[in-house]
Amino acid sequence: MLVVGGTGFIGTSLCSELKHRGHNVTAMSRNPGGGDLPDGVNKAMGDVTDYGSISGAFEGMDAVYNLVALSPLFKPSGGDTMHDRIHRQGTENVVRAAEDHGVDRLVQMSALGADPDGGTAYIRSKGRAEATVTGADLKYTVFRPSVVFGDGGEFVSFTKLLAPPYVSALPGGGKTRFQPIWVGDLVPMLADAIGSEEHAGETYEIGGPDKLTLAEIARLIHRSDGRSTTVVPVPMALAKLGLSVGDLIPGFPMGKDQYRSLRFDNVTDDNDTGEFGVGTSELTTLKAYLSGRTGGTADAAATS
Repeated sequence: MLVVGGTGFIGTSLCSELKHRGHNVTAMSRNPGGGDLPDGVNKAMGDVTDYGSISGAFEGMDAVYNLVALSPLFKPSGGDTMHDRIHRQGTENVVRAAEDHGVDRLVQMSALGADPDGGTAYIRSKGRAEATVTGADLKYTVFRPSVVFGDGGEFVSFTKLLAPPYVSALPGGGKTRFQPIWVGDLVPMLADAIGSEEHAGETYEIGGPDKLTLAEIARLIHRSDGRSTTVVPVPMALAKLGLSVGDLIPGFPMGKDQYRSLRFDNVTDDNDTGEFGVGTSELTTLKAYLSGRTGGTADAAATS
């Protein structure tokens, strides 16, 4: 099977999981030499925005995972139009290659709130990518996770950047809610998706065991480093102005799209982990991960 985006944060873990389960795995990326992949995983070079560069790797594959994505946390270097280029157009090329080569299954990594008419460029592009997948002549499974954390991920480092220690000036007081899920909990579900026909044609919203505000997450992260932080609310209008200016500054990590994303909670309506036989109590909390305890270590008092 082919993991498009196989050398990324989630892709590397997924390739390891699939290989452990006995699958013949190929990881595709623009720089396949850059990932920490286990022995026995094949590598292929390809750019999802260039159909000709990816098409050949789909030959003979029975399943494909499309994990390629830009981060919603940071402003793309090429501007917000890059979301559409990578997510929608890239997915169109992946779907086309899968159909052209007779691939039976496609697992699409989407995002909570994906909506073709959504409030951010990221969410709109993810929604339009989903529409491409669900309209294709393929058996598909779509995953919509909340933010994913773990070794090699960017969520913890992003939070430290947005909310520095001691004094954290957060838009709206950091009231935006997230449902962080550990990559070690998410990846087995991704692998399970191709193992049963019951997952074909389904879209799953996946989150961790706790729904936490950004302020709570910042406190947890800094406490794990032995520090504290006091959250100082920044009016949303002022945050909008500041990040709008950031849009005009080359290299500035955030912009208007990141402001817009903080206006909406990133939590599930119904957490679908149960569809994979995983109960909430079996999921790893962010607090447990930060303290070095992972694997079925959910804490009821995640923010204590």
